[in-house]
Amino acid sequence: MFTGLVEEVGTLESSTGNGQASRLVIRAQRVLEGVKLGDSIAVNGICLTVTSFSARHFSVDVMPETMTKTTLRHLRTGQRVNLERAMRLGDRFGGHIVSGHIDGTGTILSREPHANAVLFRIEAAPELLRYVIRQGSICVDGISLTVVDVADAHFSVSIIPHTLAATSLHDRRAGDQVNLETDIIGKYVERLLGYRGKPAGGNQTEAKGAKISMAFLQENGFV
Repeated sequence: MFTGLVEEVGTLESSTGNGQASRLVIRAQRVLEGVKLGDSIAVNGICLTVTSFSARHFSVDVMPETMTKTTLRHLRTGQRVNLERAMRLGDRFGGHIVSGHIDGTGTILSREPHANAVLFRIEAAPELLRYVIRQGSICVDGISLTVVDVADAHFSVSIIPHTLAATSLHDRRAGDQVNLETDIIGKYVERLLGYRGKPAGGNQTEAKGAKISMAFLQENGFV
């Protein structure tokens, strides 16, 4: 589990593989403090497992499913990446709940100065935008951000100078692809609303025309 607060920006040292799977070696410093084999580190928002490390580098293996679904397939040697270690119990929760499981990618349509910030417009597929709401949370390349606005085919986020300087968004331009993870709470609520409950045998039956009511919320532990 992560919070979407980037700890440092690392650099891709090398990428080896056949295009379907890959091993990445990333130069870093802060996220290596206390690192152990098997630890989870989010790389541009993707939860990956540390398979080896040294004083200034760590390696991760990327399977075909991850290569296909994320922007890792486009990474080039020397490119900067956002890094965050998995959160520890008792840490401050400064961002929002981030699983490190990417829902899909988006494309930056524009970046425009807006007073002391930079406004990014990002195109995304309808199946992702259904979970994006104005003033809600979204994770872009591992960065916890607040949605400014949502349209039929894109959403907007406003980036303050600190976030722009401390993350790889500083390098991003129109046309670049970014990893997107939508708010996990919305996905669980939608899933719950799609089922009436568990009949005998443990199989769930999909509800037809399920509606939210006070009785429904009480029954499912929300009140």
